[in-house]
Amino acid sequence: MKAVVFRDPDTRVEVVEAELAGPKAGEVRVKIAAAGVCHSDLHVKRGEWDAPAPLVMGHEGSGVVVELGEGVTSLAVGDHVVLSWVPPCGECRYCLQGHEARCQKVVEVNNATGSLFDGTSRLSNAETGESLRHYLSVSSFAEEVVVPVSGAVKVRDDAPLDVIAVVGCAVATGVGAVLNTAAVEPGSTVAVIGCGGVGLNVVQGAKLAGAERIIAIDLLPEKTAMALQFGATDRIDASNGDVVEQLFALIPDGVDYAFDAIGRTITTEQSVRMLGLGGAAVIVGLPPTGAKASFEPLVLAEADQRILGSNYGSVRPSIDIPALVDRYMDGQLKLDPLISGRRRLEDAADALDDLEAGGVLRTLLIP
Repeated sequence: MKAVVFRDPDTRVEVVEAELAGPKAGEVRVKIAAAGVCHSDLHVKRGEWDAPAPLVMGHEGSGVVVELGEGVTSLAVGDHVVLSWVPPCGECRYCLQGHEARCQKVVEVNNATGSLFDGTSRLSNAETGESLRHYLSVSSFAEEVVVPVSGAVKVRDDAPLDVIAVVGCAVATGVGAVLNTAAVEPGSTVAVIGCGGVGLNVVQGAKLAGAERIIAIDLLPEKTAMALQFGATDRIDASNGDVVEQLFALIPDGVDYAFDAIGRTITTEQSVRMLGLGGAAVIVGLPPTGAKASFEPLVLAEADQRILGSNYGSVRPSIDIPALVDRYMDGQLKLDPLISGRRRLEDAADALDDLEAGGVLRTLLIP
């Protein structure tokens, strides 16, 4: 099968012929329908995160189950699934408490080593025999994947498989940050810094939560214009001066919630400075390893403010992913406008370049 391999930041990603071993106990094999190209993939390409290499890229995707490993009874061949890059183990104390996005086994085994739960890989180079690592337990930039059964979430069969691929990361992360991590209340005021694939889902999550004012902030006017379609009530051009001053001109008391959907030091600091009394800054976008931001603890204490980290929208994949697909099918969520285009798997390097240039939201790779 074809798969997209990352080796190091100085080498362009390439498509290779890969071997995929069959699923072991508790795993399933999925034929990929579509894989979304995300900023997390870009962080890996740039060398901004520590990632075991060589690895098969991709962590957002959807497909059809084609093979079951021993003991798998919760899925059947032919099931439509969205892939979750946090496949909860169901056994650690975080999973048992219902905080599956914090799964300790995922952090300690899968993400750190590029392996599946048993510490080994199912991927290898078909020509050289070289072992290839799994990216975030998914590696969706390939024709097929083997994933833990909890990482393949069954969804309704009538949902378009290519479109709902984006639920696996962008939608779950953005909407989940609003509904789960922050638990935004009706009537709240919300600022969203960054209106890319994740930020637009923060915007529509805030709309679902019943926020009264939703201020979209971005350097590109076309992105804040799109945010209005997703539910934003106001927009700020970040290229037109200090965004915090512009926000306080709109909301003199500051906002109840400020979401940093970019993850740069400056945007994180801006999100904290935008808050009103009792407000919460929610860090959704992920920065490069080692990045640091600063704030004044006294201001937070006196104003009863909070800074919240949001990993994967604090979702419970088996519950939240099907619910998000249902909301799309019911017309409550917009997914189609998030998709900037569809490209072949062989065009993965170009799709990453397009994302880096800032002109696209989500490109889908179609094997």
